[in-house]
Amino acid sequence: MTASKSERLLNLVIMLLVSRNYVTKERIREVIEGYHGSEDEAFEKMFERDKAELRALGIPLELGYVDKFFEDEQGYRIARDAFELPDLDLEPDEVAVLGLAARVWQHAGLASATSHALVKLRAAGHDVDRDALDVLQPRVEADEPAFDAMWAMTISRTPVRFDYRRPSDPEPTLRHLEPWGVVTSRERWYVVGFDKDRGEPRMFRLSRIEGAVAADGRAGSFEVPAGTDVRALTSALAPARPSTSATVLARQGSAVLMRRRAIEVTPGIDGPDRDTAWDRLRVTMYSRDELAGDVLSHLGDVVAVEPAELAALVADRLASLSGAGR
Repeated sequence: MTASKSERLLNLVIMLLVSRNYVTKERIREVIEGYHGSEDEAFEKMFERDKAELRALGIPLELGYVDKFFEDEQGYRIARDAFELPDLDLEPDEVAVLGLAARVWQHAGLASATSHALVKLRAAGHDVDRDALDVLQPRVEADEPAFDAMWAMTISRTPVRFDYRRPSDPEPTLRHLEPWGVVTSRERWYVVGFDKDRGEPRMFRLSRIEGAVAADGRAGSFEVPAGTDVRALTSALAPARPSTSATVLARQGSAVLMRRRAIEVTPGIDGPDRDTAWDRLRVTMYSRDELAGDVLSHLGDVVAVEPAELAALVADRLASLSGAGR
């Protein structure tokens, strides 16, 4: 999906979401950049495609009469009661998970579009409800150049071809794929789909794609097999990572996510200070570097104990941070 199309769709969603009444197609054409100035036939085709794409994404467009007393002009809107989530009562650890997820979805092209759209709508004299924007906060972040194209091809069900280089390959190889989903795993972005060269589902890391992702067929030319769980498939296809166990001390009431992943938790352990009680956690360690970063992120509420190499790595990083702050 191009940046201009992404912004056009986002502007359309915002306009229909914050409007208190149904908005006519003519008004939409006047206000939304991308529609304005286009020929009649081009606008009709573009608008129909955009409506279909929004509905495919689960955004409920509603058609109704602009004036409820005179049924002579129809318009569109997004019903907030059908679009919004119900009131949620989340536990602290669940809020933490949502916070991490929100940091994953941050894409500059979409993040700025919300504020730009509101400015444009108000400048055009359109009546908007600013508070309604709180239910719409699209954020996507991915540094891989292949992300945008692969995401668009996945949404449109378009087969793709791309050059892919594994660490052991001297040269990239041309791959052909029906993309079923773009997912994150172990802080990396992957595309999962049907590998037409191998004749089976495969997973490809986006950062290893070289050059452009190109369409290898028409949009809508394949369907994801019924019952496919892309997330489960990602776990099945991901190569196993060797792991060892590590021991850390965690201040009681802290490190909720780490506690959930812990193999064993022993409460009431003497800690590095007597301010609060401490617990001993035995956790799975896939990467010493990753776990050291996790320990440091808890700002003194978690202390690395074993293995000695982990504790030394954390101490070295703390020393570097202390030196950098002088």
